Amino acid sequence: MHMSVRDFEFGDLQEVPRALLTAQMADPRVAEHLPLLDGGFDLEAFLRGKAQRWAQDGLGHWAIWQGEVFLGWGGFEKEDDVWDFGLVLTPEAFGQGQAIARQALAFAREDARIEVVQFLLAPTRRSVKALARMGAKEVGEVRYGGQTFRRFLLDTKS
Repeated sequence: MHMSVRDFEFGDLQEVPRALLTAQMADPRVAEHLPLLDGGFDLEAFLRGKAQRWAQDGLGHWAIWQGEVFLGWGGFEKEDDVWDFGLVLTPEAFGQGQAIARQALAFAREDARIEVVQFLLAPTRRSVKALARMGAKEVGEVRYGGQTFRRFLLDTKS
């Protein structure tokens, strides 16, 4: 399943060549902003968990492509009563995060299930201007997986 969203294609994460995902997650520039990666990366457990989210919630993380170029992965996962948006890009795609997020949020605004989107930012992420431009509001901090994150919420229906 590939869903074309402007310049980006959101596809099945399970179809990404394993070497691309392994290289992305092993890159220290990526790991710097992923405090939950502290214990290392188990590719097969990661892919099983992502497939389980799709089966459980009917939505989850996609592979993100621009033509034949793998940009990373991200999307929406249900966390309690809110949909969390995550985006993990390859270092070569770091500058495209806002454009990808805008396109993913356009999907969320059309999806009746997603009324509120949560963004959890690691403390290493200093700039939140892009989130503010999208309309997200900081609502405090939250502990998740033993780590503290800045929490932002965006009402997709207003």
